[in-house]
Amino acid sequence: MRILFLSRHHGYFRNYESVLRELAARGHTLHLAAERDEEFGGRRLVETLASECPGITFGAAPARADDDWAWVAGRLRLGLDYLRYQHPIFRSAYQLRLRARERTPGAFVALGRVVGAVGWLRRLVIQGLRALERAIPGDVEIGRYIDQQRAELLLLTPLIDLGSSQIDYLRAARGRGIPSALCVWSWDHLSSKALIREQPDRVFVWNDIQRREAVELHGVDPNRVIVTGAQCFDQWFNRSPSRDRETFCRDAGLDASRRVILYVCSALFAGSPSEAEFVVEWLRRLRASALPEVRDAQVLVRPHPSRTAEWDGVDVTSLDAVIWGSNPVDVQARADYFDSLYYSDAVVGINTSAFIEAGIVGRPVHAVVVPEFAANQGGTVHFQYLVDVAGGLVSVGHGLDDHIRQLHASLVSRQAGPRPFIQAFLRPHGLDVAATPIFVEHVEAMQQLQAADGSLRATPVWRWVVGQLARTRTSQRLEGLTLSWRERESVEHTRDEQQRKALRRAEERAASDPVRLEALRERAMAFEQERQRRAARRERTHRI
Repeated sequence: MRILFLSRHHGYFRNYESVLRELAARGHTLHLAAERDEEFGGRRLVETLASECPGITFGAAPARADDDWAWVAGRLRLGLDYLRYQHPIFRSAYQLRLRARERTPGAFVALGRVVGAVGWLRRLVIQGLRALERAIPGDVEIGRYIDQQRAELLLLTPLIDLGSSQIDYLRAARGRGIPSALCVWSWDHLSSKALIREQPDRVFVWNDIQRREAVELHGVDPNRVIVTGAQCFDQWFNRSPSRDRETFCRDAGLDASRRVILYVCSALFAGSPSEAEFVVEWLRRLRASALPEVRDAQVLVRPHPSRTAEWDGVDVTSLDAVIWGSNPVDVQARADYFDSLYYSDAVVGINTSAFIEAGIVGRPVHAVVVPEFAANQGGTVHFQYLVDVAGGLVSVGHGLDDHIRQLHASLVSRQAGPRPFIQAFLRPHGLDVAATPIFVEHVEAMQQLQAADGSLRATPVWRWVVGQLARTRTSQRLEGLTLSWRERESVEHTRDEQQRKALRRAEERAASDPVRLEALRERAMAFEQERQRRAARRERTHRI
């Protein structure tokens, strides 16, 4: 079977490496296509896969043309996502709602105020917007690319990413009778990312929680949802450390005779404070503790690959800690990562999938809840799963004092991590049943699948309406409706800078004319005052 696997960037294939290797070993041909580049080792990963598995190739996938149709599609999709966040399940997920609001065109923010609290009205509006969005013509280049690949099956991840062309690939494949499947990439993707706007033939999820999210939050037909388990975590089960404790501690700069607390950093929301600064304060509190088990434990800190810059110049050696470890995308980095978990006595962080891997290894896991990072925890839906599912995985410390007491209890008791959560969340078919073979078997079963009808029967009325919407792209008068808060801020900043430069040039030309120069300076002052009023008005509107 010829499989086209489309991802946002090559780094996404990290969570499917075991599946890709197994499919290639069974004789299938796979082309790994990425929409854009990334900086975290994904390219190296796919190069390794292609060199070791003859059936695997990789390359870049064309994005949709940046035309008026793509622009109006983006507006409608952002609007649909925003209305989705008015669902009652997101009532307490304030950070997700705020993030969605900042990137949503003004017309849909206003619409959300009207229909958000009324379930039947919200669903009716969403149905109409979906009809409009489906009336947008497909992209010729994307269709041509799929034809060139001669694919018999299309796999996609994450599909729900904002600004992605993957929905256009899905529709192009369906129009050609090619079966398609969404491979849910991470534990938070169905609850914190964008909407599944078009149903693939199959949706592969980890567990019953994600199955419920797919059905209730995204409207996916339950018969299309397949629970496979979390294949990306198979590699951490039944694994042995790559070296003994003494060798590991020597490599990491630790003392093998002392306890080790592992701090795992998180991929926090944009705009979050520096986690490096928090870790330094956390270390100071540990060292000041009256509890010797906490005070005297050494700490290994693993920065998150996406936020390494904030650690530049940070020195924690005086606080009996080391910064060590890299992105686990190759054999040695993975060994370092696993050994860090294995030889730790407890694992601490904010909100990260490393908590799950620590639970697999059997280490107690602690989340610190402090005001500056609370939005990354209580402001999401998926963090609560770590607390509630099958008795929970993490011990949540509200404030540093509460956290240090819980950490002390873990170091004293040396209790193993909770296995019921691991089975329920990662291996719902049984703790000893790996997810990768199940995933591969369901992919192979799609060879016999009749693809869903791919025709998008847009009536002339819907096509005419989206055509009229496309014409508003260049209308400055309608920017309050067609642009998001972020976009308006960016556009107005660009215009303001252009106006400032024009006024400065005019002042330079009028240097020998005092009367005209004074008039221009007054004009510049009035411009700045008006700019400040606009910014304040925009900020007030955003807060409402």
